[in-house]
Amino acid sequence: MGGISDSLWNENIGVQNFRDPTATYHAAVFEQYNLCVEMADRVSARRNLANTFFLTLHSTLLVFLSAWLPQGHHRRISVALASAALLVLLGMCATWWLTVRSYQQLNKGKFEVIGAFEERLPARAFVAAEWRALGEGRDWRVYLPLNRVERWIPLLFAVAYLLGFAAVAL
Repeated sequence: MGGISDSLWNENIGVQNFRDPTATYHAAVFEQYNLCVEMADRVSARRNLANTFFLTLHSTLLVFLSAWLPQGHHRRISVALASAALLVLLGMCATWWLTVRSYQQLNKGKFEVIGAFEERLPARAFVAAEWRALGEGRDWRVYLPLNRVERWIPLLFAVAYLLGFAAVAL
């Protein structure tokens, strides 16, 4: 447990940094830090909402397509129509993947800023201690970062669409 404690406390900041002349400054730094942490949390919430939207949209489309597509010899759709639909679906997968990537980049920047703020605070809870406690994401048994998982979901839907196209068109 000493390792986390070593990561948590900032050796450069002590009680002497919180004496009266600089108290207002430190209060302002802490308030800005709180705002940055809150904004990072909001970005994560929006990211989850975006993933939920795309997952619901694609799941609904898969259910619709599986019910609508020919069952046996009932209907025959043209390869041109299936190709157009496939391009739209793959475009939606690409949009989802790019959205996930954009949120990952935004969160990375926000946590770099939070880390810089923590250099001025007595404790470095997020960037140093928590990340260290999670093994810095190196061992999936300790912590599997969500961004490693969520990147694959749009790709899996794209593969499902490609396989479905191949089954219908061939």
